[in-house]
Amino acid sequence: MFAKILPTYMKTSLYKFLLLVAVLLTLHACKKDDDNAVADDRAENLLGLGESAEDILSDDIYRTLVVELVYSTGFRPEQQTIDNFRTFLNQRVNKPGGIQFIETVIPAPEGAPYTTQEIREIEGANRTHYTNEDEIAVYVFFANGNASGDTASTVTLGTAYRNTSIVIYQETLQSLDVDRFLVEATTLRHEFGHLLGLVNIVNDDIHPTDHEDPDNNKHCVVEDCLMFFASTIPSTIPNPTDEDIPKLDPLCLEDLRAKGGK
Repeated sequence: MFAKILPTYMKTSLYKFLLLVAVLLTLHACKKDDDNAVADDRAENLLGLGESAEDILSDDIYRTLVVELVYSTGFRPEQQTIDNFRTFLNQRVNKPGGIQFIETVIPAPEGAPYTTQEIREIEGANRTHYTNEDEIAVYVFFANGNASGDTASTVTLGTAYRNTSIVIYQETLQSLDVDRFLVEATTLRHEFGHLLGLVNIVNDDIHPTDHEDPDNNKHCVVEDCLMFFASTIPSTIPNPTDEDIPKLDPLCLEDLRAKGGK
């Protein structure tokens, strides 16, 4: 009844106003839905350290592993390191769909030395592959700077900080007077071992009291194991003429097999 007694120009104006409101509400709803979609797409890669160990190791849900190597010019890992890491993964994970390596070159981030929060922000801005359908994705950033906690006597070579996220402090690594391949390969394997839940990261190892170091928790007590805390400390890295990368000890291997690994 109200619309019938309005002049024509008023009815037209009212119609345009209501149409504008409807469009704005639709746009707002779409943006909110898009934001939620982005969050949902990344949710599986924003979990705590070790929480995707079984998903990475087994083929129960994910049949393919995608490893994204992210770096800026001058900080690419050596090809030998990449090839060696591929061999390591093939020996440990059950992925009948295969293991894919993808390299992403980015502009050099600013702000080093980096805090963990800054490393997370760099990942958010540059990571391109996320866990999806039957693929689980792992992100490795080879940083163009050092860790914020470094001192004159202690440095950090790498950190696994989420369920599928690793940073290798490549600038620090490149500055060391040690064999480049040896330190890269050892650090990369060690940090990936943490993604696989070693040692007792989420309190689900089958024999934690037998090999978790009580003085350096989440590491192996066996001194020649890859997961020994000192395996990535520069002063304890093997002599450059020693090409043996530390191996996983039998109990670490048993823990991986219990979660679906080889």
